[in-house]
Amino acid sequence: MWKYSTLLLALTIALAGCSSSDGDKDGAKGDSDEAASNVVEGATLNTVYGTDIASLDYTFSSRATNSVHYTNFVDGLLENDSLGNLIPALAEDWEVSDDGLTYTYHLRKGVKWVTNDGTEYAEVKADDFVTGLKHAADIESETLYIVSNSIKGLADYVSGKTDDFADVGVKAVDDYTVEYTLNAPESYWNSKTTYGILYPVNAEFLESQGENFGSASADSILYNGAFLLTNNTAKSVIEYEKNESYWGVDDVHIDAVKYTFNDGSDPDGLFTSFQNGDLTLARVYPNSAGYSAVTEAYPDGVTFSQTNGTTYNLTFNLSRGAYEATSKTTDEEKDSTQKAILNRNFRLAFEFAFDRAAYNAQSVGEETSSEALRNTLVPPTFVQIGEEDYGKAIEKELQTLDSDTWADIDLSDGHDEYYNSDKAKEYLDKAKAELEADDVAYPIHLDIPVLETSEVGVNSAKSIKNSIESTLGADNVVVDIQLLNQDAYLAATYYATAGSASDFDISTASGWGPDYQDPSTYLNIYNSKTGDMLQTLGLDGSELVEGEDVSAPAKEALGFSEYDALLDAANSITDDDDARYEAYAKAEAWLLNNAIQVPIYAGGGLPRVTKVVPFSAPYSWSGIAADKLKYIEIQEDVVTVDQYDEALDKWNKDRSAE
Repeated sequence: MWKYSTLLLALTIALAGCSSSDGDKDGAKGDSDEAASNVVEGATLNTVYGTDIASLDYTFSSRATNSVHYTNFVDGLLENDSLGNLIPALAEDWEVSDDGLTYTYHLRKGVKWVTNDGTEYAEVKADDFVTGLKHAADIESETLYIVSNSIKGLADYVSGKTDDFADVGVKAVDDYTVEYTLNAPESYWNSKTTYGILYPVNAEFLESQGENFGSASADSILYNGAFLLTNNTAKSVIEYEKNESYWGVDDVHIDAVKYTFNDGSDPDGLFTSFQNGDLTLARVYPNSAGYSAVTEAYPDGVTFSQTNGTTYNLTFNLSRGAYEATSKTTDEEKDSTQKAILNRNFRLAFEFAFDRAAYNAQSVGEETSSEALRNTLVPPTFVQIGEEDYGKAIEKELQTLDSDTWADIDLSDGHDEYYNSDKAKEYLDKAKAELEADDVAYPIHLDIPVLETSEVGVNSAKSIKNSIESTLGADNVVVDIQLLNQDAYLAATYYATAGSASDFDISTASGWGPDYQDPSTYLNIYNSKTGDMLQTLGLDGSELVEGEDVSAPAKEALGFSEYDALLDAANSITDDDDARYEAYAKAEAWLLNNAIQVPIYAGGGLPRVTKVVPFSAPYSWSGIAADKLKYIEIQEDVVTVDQYDEALDKWNKDRSAE
């Protein structure tokens, strides 16, 4: 469950679309002799970013705006190849016990820790993995949920039931052997090792840094990865250089990386910078005034990044406590909005009135506006149940829950399954009838925060406003756009660490990507006791909040205990993947049936011009290894549609042959 920002999406996903669009790292470095001959060794990758690094503590942070960087500075046990396979990184090989409970990893010898200026500090040893996990537990990492219930004894240590970390199931058998003992078999365990919380930390360096370890300063961590952070200037520039001491230096084909800050105020300026040679790749915007210059310069050079495992959604604030960014002027308006949002039929009316294709068109243009749309939280093809996609099981469960609402439901990606003006009006009428006894005053006012400098973001919010008000009637529902500067916008949404700090009625500010290859990585985020994305619903985890859980009445009104029970039932199945996935499909059906959140689109699927060789980087549904830049190559010329399609065809064939 990896927290993504739509601000990150808008500015930098063109890079992710290339460098995690993946291919055979040996055979797909160029998919023709011409492409291979175009490769520039030792080039600099120039791109943009929209959110500053807030933390380099890779064992702690759950935000993709941090991990997209630190995964390039530190390696873990395993990583992904270009076809999505897990391959050795710091672990040369590994074994799994017959009962599936013990994983033993054998480390490479001679891997160096270096400082940010490249000075050798120490060798990476097995004890570093023990230190890393203990550090994560001691500082109450945002990402403990990934492993706390997996590793034997870890949950008891975190909760304080035990105080001896030696009782936790991670051991340095010797200098080059790490052993993990699990509570129950997890067929997907190895996919978790690509995640920062299982990365190593040098104990001596950790002690020397104290509370400064993992701050946003380049010298606050040690490096064993492909790149060193050399410059991190807020709202200006982030720069890397190749780590010449890196164990896999032969697979690093670029010498440097430069991210330049971009606030989104000038979308066409990205292409101008590309033309001037200042960017290696650039998002382009088919709806913008300057798009004709793109197609004139490169009539066959606009390609679309592949969609991925991240799901961006719209969330309702189910227990709003903050009202700094609001158009409401009376308590009656606040109360009426909360009562409406807590009504299932009102949320369904909103969902059916939300034209998601028109919303996405503001970013990608009308021609391809539906291609990245997603109708589920967990991608429908994320796992298979027998011969069927996971999404088919959700469809069946939805029809069991409410056959009238979900008749003939099709949850596959690439179309808008929900937008239906007649159904929207029908469910609004139902909601109004149910809310009549609650003295709800109309219109219902829904605040949505928007980054004021983001032209695409503002237009997207206007699209929501138009589709909701034109379908449901502005006398019933009004969407109030709250234009905020970046600091206020992030504080109200992406950086809000408690439900009470989430300052909106509806928000499209965040998304979620999977940490490992199991549906729980998505669905646990809304567990009412420990969920890591509850704050995006205006809620708090009852086992995490200090003091009174002010969101408890909202969770009770919505029946979250039923959802928790479905999650518990699914999680208890450890010996039959098909049965486990079917149980998780029941939980997701509950979420969708209650319209707790509205899926919008997948990560990726965005138009760009690029010189990054297609499919030259790692690929994975889950984890953060797909953001590594170690394998990517840059070519002299712009990637053409034909080159990309040829590479994609080869990549698909290679994947099918695995």
